[in-house]
Amino acid sequence: MSDVEPEWLLWAREIQATAQSGLAFTKDPYDVERYQALTVLAARIIEAHSEEDAPRLAALFGAERGYATPKVDVRAAVFDAEGRILMVREAADDGRWTLPGGWADVNQTPAQSVVREAREESGFEVSVVKLAACWDRAAQGHTPPGLFSIVKLFYLCAVTGGSARTSLETSEVGFFAEDALPADLSLGRVLPRQLARMFAHYRQPDMETEYD
Repeated sequence: MSDVEPEWLLWAREIQATAQSGLAFTKDPYDVERYQALTVLAARIIEAHSEEDAPRLAALFGAERGYATPKVDVRAAVFDAEGRILMVREAADDGRWTLPGGWADVNQTPAQSVVREAREESGFEVSVVKLAACWDRAAQGHTPPGLFSIVKLFYLCAVTGGSARTSLETSEVGFFAEDALPADLSLGRVLPRQLARMFAHYRQPDMETEYD
């Protein structure tokens, strides 16, 4: 599925998802113990191949409830009148440049979430033009690998108001031409080829939504 993510991570993620879904449906107390043991096993596999701590991971996995499904990350590809794309620098984590975005919120559509993220992280009010891409994070080859399965939705957006403003999550805001993009990208959030595809969708907005 991924040229970047190792097989042991894919296996551990699948074991965790199986355990989580099993715990959501089983009524047998012995099965509960078995699924909980699988959660611990998934954490131990990751610990053995990384610097993560197994007890912390087991607690993190154990906090997940219900049938296991991918998490949804939304990204706003916002263009100004000059055809430049809006990017923000993360204030925490890796401190690198990315498209405004984050997790989709409960009781908001993904499109509403991406509008909110753009406003909160950049200060700009935007409107959604189209869903440009629906990509699986692992299949796209983002680094570093993530613990959970993640679907990334990229929305082509236009500025409708507001002005550049940083937030608790961002330290810089700016618009960039395609030939002058920041070199220090947050590769866990956005990849150079994904940005290239967003420029292609901006130039040709009737292009079909991309997926993998």
